[in-house]
Amino acid sequence: PANLSYEEAAALPYGGGEALEFLRKANVRSGQRVLVNGAGGSFGTFAVQLAKVLGAHVTAVDSAPKLEMLRTIGADRVIDYAREDFTDSPETYDVIFDVVRGTPSARIVRRLTDNGWLLMANPGFLQIVRARWAARGSRKRVSFIPSRSTGEDLAYLRGLVEAGQLRPVGARRFPLA
Repeated sequence: PANLSYEEAAALPYGGGEALEFLRKANVRSGQRVLVNGAGGSFGTFAVQLAKVLGAHVTAVDSAPKLEMLRTIGADRVIDYAREDFTDSPETYDVIFDVVRGTPSARIVRRLTDNGWLLMANPGFLQIVRARWAARGSRKRVSFIPSRSTGEDLAYLRGLVEAGQLRPVGARRFPLA
């Protein structure tokens, strides 16, 4: 997109493409409640913004220094994980996009609505097994799909960037060494 630097544009296919693919898998739509655990990273910042574009109410979970940034990119509610464990709350969500490996999967699954989706962007094997076990016998779904972004996906992301609805956060240049 013309309104991004090369560094910013380089973040779109990976973080943006992965987040878009996951949110599409869960068919995120207007009026749904989405929680993004690990919202301050590459996948998370794109997931927060894309869920908002799709019309969802977004709760973002991350560390205190990232909460203001998460508000500025569209999070309706922010949670500092050091002060509050969202898995202890009675609140439920239609979609939980989890980028954090350390959160117990079974506890996350309990925070889903009856037809909810747990999207696992960076799971370990045991995390996948535990999440699937916790969801057994219910209509709750668990997905840990790899990226299958297409040229059409990139064109869609580009359009959102050019319309001012999506922007990479924290893109910067590193020396090759």
